Amino acid sequence: PLSPEGLFGATQVAELLAPLPIDGIGSSPYRRAVQTVAVLASDLKLEIQIEDRFKERTLGDWSEGSFEEAVGRTWQDAGFSWLNGESNLSAQSRAIVALQGLTAGGLGDHVVLGTHGNLLALILNYFDPGVDHQFWSRLTMPDVYHLEIIGRREARYTRLWLADD
Repeated sequence: PLSPEGLFGATQVAELLAPLPIDGIGSSPYRRAVQTVAVLASDLKLEIQIEDRFKERTLGDWSEGSFEEAVGRTWQDAGFSWLNGESNLSAQSRAIVALQGLTAGGLGDHVVLGTHGNLLALILNYFDPGVDHQFWSRLTMPDVYHLEIIGRREARYTRLWLADD
């Protein structure tokens, strides 16, 4: 579950997003992702649509180096995966299909998504190849981005949350 700091962050995220025109809320099935958007969902009286494809990428069994180095290896080669793991390309593909399904599935045009750092970075990377391992390593918990999808592989994104504020 979220720590007390995480629950406070979820409250701050709700305060930040509540004034925006939000049509729906989707989330990874993982408990912390759901808890992060639950305060907002309650405030707006919206149900959270759980979507398995927004769960974090499974890194797998890496045999060399630290966690950071293991993640870095997957960013060096998007098709690479560790034993029993998922490549960046595979995780990105499932996340993009799920993202497209959120609005097509009736949640509307303005959707809040509760997901995980690596998957968030992979979603943004789909639209902006400059989003890389270093970008991922600078994400905070929580972190909030506004993503405006313009075309099939074209989007604008803006960071709305700075943990140090």
